[in-house]
Amino acid sequence: MSTSPQVQSKSTTAFFVQAIISFAVSSFAVALAIVYLPVNVWVRAFLALGLLYVITSTFTLAKCVRDKQENDAVVSRVDKARLDKLLAEHDPFRVEGL
Repeated sequence: MSTSPQVQSKSTTAFFVQAIISFAVSSFAVALAIVYLPVNVWVRAFLALGLLYVITSTFTLAKCVRDKQENDAVVSRVDKARLDKLLAEHDPFRVEGL
């Protein structure tokens, strides 16, 4: 059991906005490239479907990573609370049997 404190980094609003803009621009650029690609309509439709699959998979992966991090943080807090309780209840000068 590790007793080292865990540092929880908070993302800034600017980082959050940058991530959203970056995702939107990259998705739009790939979609635009698919639209103007000089191939048959069926090929474009297949590529567009692939793009949608990648986007939904990205959201699913991000959710799984977030859920794991939240779960690890909760387990860490519970372990820390148990350790704090044990340390608070421990009296090294108490004599058993008196």
